[in-house]
Order: sequence, then structure tokens, then C-alpha cells
Amino acid sequence: MSSEQRLREVGEGSSSTSIMLEPSDDHHQLPSPPQLSRYESQKRRDWTTFGQYLKNHKPPVPLSNCNYNHVLDFLRYLDQFGKTKVHLHGCVFFGESEQGGPCTCPLRQAWGSLDALIGRLRAAYEENGGLQETNPFANSAIRIYLREVRDSQAKARGIPYKKKKKRKIQINSSNNNETPARTFQLHSS
Repeated sequence: MSSEQRLREVGEGSSSTSIMLEPSDDHHQLPSPPQLSRYESQKRRDWTTFGQYLKNHKPPVPLSNCNYNHVLDFLRYLDQFGKTKVHLHGCVFFGESEQGGPCTCPLRQAWGSLDALIGRLRAAYEENGGLQETNPFANSAIRIYLREVRDSQAKARGIPYKKKKKRKIQINSSNNNETPARTFQLHSS
């Protein structure tokens, strides 16, 4: 046997058998599949988690019967794993940007996390054969729910959410009057 090959003994007690294995050089192994990006990996995990949620639903819901109500239930279910403190109206810290002490207000999923999750699930739905027209993650009820979560969390923390405004800037490409001015839209913060 050459030094490039390995020998393994299989069996019990005194009756063991030697088995010749493949050469141990790495260049003989099959190439591994390409590494997924962080986004693609997270999207796959999210899709699997949502599928598992539907299977565990009472009664189980096939993906073909999934609608926006199941998505809303899933988002509410995820709140139990949240890490964002959302102060209630009666809390002394409601509307305060910084918490000065402990309180009994619930932990929730942060709006930004939910928004990103819906984006990934929306894409995964269509990549897994779902039609864009029937995508439950793209339903207007989901957008309304996310807007309400965003607004309530902003009020609870005393931080108003400001949408970035677009402003137009005209740039003349030359002094020549024949060339029209170009207009660009920039997002200001």
C-alpha cells in the first residue's frame, strides 16, 4: 500500500477486516458547491422556518393554501423571540429615547428585522415557484402591518420615523444652449 492511501480496520473483537479506501489526496474529492452569500443563506433559513411554521400550524397549512393571514400570524409569533423593548402607553419610559431603568414592557421583533424578513420571504416565495400575483408576502395587509409596527415602535421610543425626501437638482452639461439640462433625484437624509 502506498503512503497516499489509507487503511481502515472494520469489525469487532479479533476478527477485523482491512478495507482499502480512496487515496487521501484532496484533489480527488468532488468539488464542493459554491458558497452561498449571507443574504442567500438567510433567505434559505427564513424560507425553511416559515415552511416549518406552516407544518406545525393547527391544522397544518400547505404552502399552496398560505395567505397573508398566515404571514401576519407568523410575524406575531416571531415577537416572542424579539429583543427590542417596546414601551406601552402606561410605562414611564413611553416616548423616551433612552430607558432610565427596568420596566415590564414586552420585547418584540424590531421593525427593520421584520421588514427585511418579509423582503427575503417575498423573494423566496417566487424563487420556489410561487406566482408574483399570488405572493402572500407582497399583500397590502403586510405593508400596512409593517407600517403600524414601525410607527408604534417609533412612538414608544420617542424617535419619529422620517422618510427620506427626494430633491431635484438640475445640472447643465455645458454652456451650449442646444444641450438640455439634466435632472437628477437625490435622497437627502
